[in-house]
Amino acid sequence: MKTFDIKGTLRKDLGKKGSAKLRKNDEVPCVLYGGSENINFYAPTTAFRLLVYTPDVHIVNLDIEGKKCQAIIKDMQFHPVTEKLLHMDLLQIVDGKPITLNIPLKVSGNSIGIKKGGKLNVSKRTLKIKALAQHMPQEVVVDITDLDVAQTIKVGALSAENYQFMNNARETVVSILSSRLTQKAGDEAAAAAAPAKK
Repeated sequence: MKTFDIKGTLRKDLGKKGSAKLRKNDEVPCVLYGGSENINFYAPTTAFRLLVYTPDVHIVNLDIEGKKCQAIIKDMQFHPVTEKLLHMDLLQIVDGKPITLNIPLKVSGNSIGIKKGGKLNVSKRTLKIKALAQHMPQEVVVDITDLDVAQTIKVGALSAENYQFMNNARETVVSILSSRLTQKAGDEAAAAAAPAKK
């Protein structure tokens, strides 16, 4: 997986006034969970820009005044109007302990159904995956080459190596929907196959 480096500073004032002052100074209050104790820290807003505003998923290399560890984003809060990052919760990665992340879905191949005029319908943009950090994929690639009109690929049909899908196995991931073009082709085929009237 991709990694992202963030340098943080320990917080001394944990109250609301302290958080407001940090945000005013263009800093983001953060909490790191999952270790022996929770760690409150902050980092510049600019440090998070390429981490937050991207579809890619990262493992965060944290350096909080010399204390180094890896973590994943647990939760984020944004301003309702400006969409500015206001707060971030992170979960520390512990060796041998699996983590759960929503991983982006990527579709590959030109399906039989699309060649016939069908429309691709992607039902899941991400899939929830549980794995050790070193086995977490950057993306889940779904090959639709053999998918025909009115056919679907469900979570249970996807292969997983060294990780586990946490979604329901019966959930549809992608499907090929019929279109006017495919319906017209079907009607023409049916008409051609019908016996000629005497």
